[in-house]
Amino acid sequence: MRDRLSFTRFLGLGIEASIPDGTTLWLFREKLAKAGLMDKLFERFGQHLEAKGYIARGGQMVDATIVPVPRQRNSRDENDQVKAGTTPRDWKKRPAKNRQKDKDARWTKKHGRSFFGYKNHVNADARYKLIRKYGVTDASVHDSQAFDDLLNKGNTSSEVYADSAYRSAETERKLKARGFRSRIHKRGHRNHPLSDAETKANTRKSKVRARIEHVFGAQENAPGGRLVRTIGIVRAKIKIGLQNLAYNIRRLVILERAAAA
Repeated sequence: MRDRLSFTRFLGLGIEASIPDGTTLWLFREKLAKAGLMDKLFERFGQHLEAKGYIARGGQMVDATIVPVPRQRNSRDENDQVKAGTTPRDWKKRPAKNRQKDKDARWTKKHGRSFFGYKNHVNADARYKLIRKYGVTDASVHDSQAFDDLLNKGNTSSEVYADSAYRSAETERKLKARGFRSRIHKRGHRNHPLSDAETKANTRKSKVRARIEHVFGAQENAPGGRLVRTIGIVRAKIKIGLQNLAYNIRRLVILERAAAA
């Protein structure tokens, strides 16, 4: 915070003011977690965005990104016990070790690579690229399992964009029943490749859907990236929620500057 005067001015701190240290910031996050206020804090800023005229427009884009945590050096037996919801006996005997073990994070594979951590499931509007809703799960949860909870009736457009991982007959039925228009990518199957028309339709959808990758890219390039160093899903939800909130704040600054230019 001392690196730039703009940081201290933004926080309302004077030159001689004491700067909150890492412990103070950690305690702030702990209080947010215990009070269960992260969702309310995010929603409150969402109301601020709408009050300034940044209403969700252009359709909604749904996607998920992996949020890594430091890898656990567990034995296969220990991992099996954690997945089963039990604590390995050796960890119980060593409380200090047990406190350092993340028993909520899970492994997953993407593009042939293994990742350990959580997932940030996001709904962003296509017009402003602002995050409107989000959810946090362990990394093993399939993207489509968080889909229903992310849908936002507040968007002025009924169109919903997502990649083919979200597509199923059940999802298409639910979207139609709730008044949404599916713009989810179609995928080919063995002996049933996509037609030329379907391929072209996917290309058109990609021009909109790809904008959500800008959201994740901005988070990755922000100080600290997406890595979460807390332990447990309760703290991970706070850290990821704050990352999403911080993204929206930075995005608002960009939108305001563009409007003033």
